Amino acid sequence: MDLHTVTEAGPVHWAEPWRPGDAWLGGGTYLFSEPQPWLRRLRDLSTAGWPPLTEHADGLEIAATCTVAQLSRLVLPDRWAHNQRLVEQCCRSFVASFKIWNMATIGGNLANALPAGPMISLTAALDGVCTLRAMDGSERRLPVTELITGNGRNALGEGELLRAVTLPDAALRQRTAFRRASLHEHGRSAALLIGRSDPADGSLTLTITASTVRPVRLWFPLHPGAAQLRAAVEAAVPRGEWFDDIHGLPEWRRHMTLRLAEEIRRELRGAAEERGAACG
Repeated sequence: MDLHTVTEAGPVHWAEPWRPGDAWLGGGTYLFSEPQPWLRRLRDLSTAGWPPLTEHADGLEIAATCTVAQLSRLVLPDRWAHNQRLVEQCCRSFVASFKIWNMATIGGNLANALPAGPMISLTAALDGVCTLRAMDGSERRLPVTELITGNGRNALGEGELLRAVTLPDAALRQRTAFRRASLHEHGRSAALLIGRSDPADGSLTLTITASTVRPVRLWFPLHPGAAQLRAAVEAAVPRGEWFDDIHGLPEWRRHMTLRLAEEIRRELRGAAEERGAACG
């Protein structure tokens, strides 16, 4: 898509004030995918020089400019290795060509705040916390579940950008289960759920995305029964928050969410029981 209204594009100069018509440019896979008649200037974040992935003792920092391809190629250290498959499953949920993978950024996927954004699913499920940078250089931190406020809506202020998202060590160490539903084999996600079981306290975390207009996270101090889980999902997602578009009607998304949630409950409960038996 040619953006004929853009009159200026170039590297980021932090001292320059934000003005109407400005936009941060990451990989450009969204900006150049459809008309953006309000755009006048693109501020290219690829020149910022941020390392795409940084491992710390307390977690993994993913730069906003990290591409899907770079994340997919990351080999997790042994302490997080059981979530290697989860990272790949979420990357594959883009259902996109290698050309998109090599350009689309993690930050762009989060900032666009589309319900089917698989990087939203991954980072929300692993307790991701975003670092947001204002034009005056100040920073604030916000959980991914609070950054996404609705379909295509986020909590970013004017000129504020997503600098990075950090996945904490504690979440990366836990066992996870992934489920996804789509109307078509290679279609957009209509429901994407990720469960996480904490062996330290026996708790279960369930994150619902794609079927809802924003990420919904449920936490249970102990693994719930089927009826308890179903009631919790029904209570957490008001009728108007089931997403509705050509990729799935709300009632079907609700049905699939309940079905996949139960599959995750059974998988993680079985894994917890196996660990308990092994320890015994």
